Amino acid sequence: MAVPPKYRHMQTFYRYYSGEKKAPVLTLFIGGNHEASNHLQELPYGGWVAPNIYYLGLAGVVKYRGVRIGGISGIFKSHDYRKGHFECPPYNSSTIRSIYHVRNIEVYKLKQLKQPIDIFLSHDWPRSIYHYGNKKQLLKTKSFFRQEVENNTLGSPAASELLEHLKPTYWFSAHLHVKFAALMQHQAKDKGQPARATKFLALDKCLPHRDFLQILEIEHDPSAPDYLEYDIEWLTILRATDDLINVTGHLWNMPENNGLHARWDYSATEEGMKEVLEKLNHDLKVPCNFSVTAACYDPSKPQTQMQLIHRINPQTTEFCAQLGITDINVRLQKSKEEHHVCGEYEEQDDVESNDSGEDRSEYNTDTSALSSINPDEIMLDEEEDEDSIVSAHSDMNTPSVEPSDQASEFSASFSDVRILPGSMIVSSDDTVDSTVDRQGKPGGTVESGNGEDLTNVPLKRLSDEHEPEQRKKIKRRNQAIYAAVDDDDDAT
Repeated sequence: MAVPPKYRHMQTFYRYYSGEKKAPVLTLFIGGNHEASNHLQELPYGGWVAPNIYYLGLAGVVKYRGVRIGGISGIFKSHDYRKGHFECPPYNSSTIRSIYHVRNIEVYKLKQLKQPIDIFLSHDWPRSIYHYGNKKQLLKTKSFFRQEVENNTLGSPAASELLEHLKPTYWFSAHLHVKFAALMQHQAKDKGQPARATKFLALDKCLPHRDFLQILEIEHDPSAPDYLEYDIEWLTILRATDDLINVTGHLWNMPENNGLHARWDYSATEEGMKEVLEKLNHDLKVPCNFSVTAACYDPSKPQTQMQLIHRINPQTTEFCAQLGITDINVRLQKSKEEHHVCGEYEEQDDVESNDSGEDRSEYNTDTSALSSINPDEIMLDEEEDEDSIVSAHSDMNTPSVEPSDQASEFSASFSDVRILPGSMIVSSDDTVDSTVDRQGKPGGTVESGNGEDLTNVPLKRLSDEHEPEQRKKIKRRNQAIYAAVDDDDDAT
């Protein structure tokens, strides 16, 4: 697959990977949709990608100074959500995208957690979170979100489900290129229990004059270890759900209490946590065992095209052996040798990615409605011939709703606690002119790739008919992230 020119330049991470530089502070991160997927795939349960830089894995929970930090990697795509982790290098035109799509198994594992979470990370925004902050300002800054906000289709339904279940103190996201803060007040499950609240914060793209950085002070236990620790409850859940690992591209559902499954509760028990502690010799410290698994980039040598290799990372090998669980990549390699699984589902993906049939996801993810041209899109090279222009039509599956109160002026101060009514729509008070300047301006909130004027680009409904080859294609960037139509997932 051809890579746009702006992504063909080596940046600076290789210096941290090679050891030339070291992150000055412990850094934790999750994956999004613009990562070196082949490297992150080596660490499905998390691990060090460089000294002092720790990846939480496909999903994970760790502790630092008593602060419990969890996260889930990737972005939500309905047609891949119920598949297993079947992708492996070398990727084809389908798996190079599906490799970073969230799977239901990771959400299912996280929903087994019972103990409180302090911080949670996701790349997608949880769906509906925009109703808990200054929605008026959000829609003024990003007017092309309006239709999706009205239809409540912006964001990830899986992340929203996790937000309702985990109720973390803080939730941090990215992806939509705008700074936005919200405060969500959860309903208490039992009378007499204090209601919990989640402080949500998303930041803008890392560019000059954009709000991409904020420092927060979070309470911690000064007597707790000043090194990264495994979370005993999470390790116990990983061990309990090991038999649920699936490395095929077939659609499947998680066990439920519906009479069809012998077991549906995989939450950690006291006995299970005791067994895990014994396996780890009561030592929960995450070992600093980073090792280089690929040749380090040498800027003095000319770049050459390198064949991606499916590697087994010694960090994952050690972790799985210690915990007694399956290395997904070992299972994948065996399946690859037997059935060539890494490429056999490409045709199936193409069929399921076509928005012409019933959505097979367990979520209603019809997000085809758009109100205006999205200025946060990029112009792709002519050789990218698989992208199409997305048209606007209303979401017919959205129930009628009552108007909400106008959002109060709200920045990043985490004030203005609001409880979302059962139904919500953008009020007339929030109405802003949906016409936007479609040229990127320095220091503005619009990023238009190569800066071309997109004002007069027409909208066209998707169809089964092929577009003329000579026609320049424009990729929808935000709304289409969550639609069943596959794309390059260009939001970061």
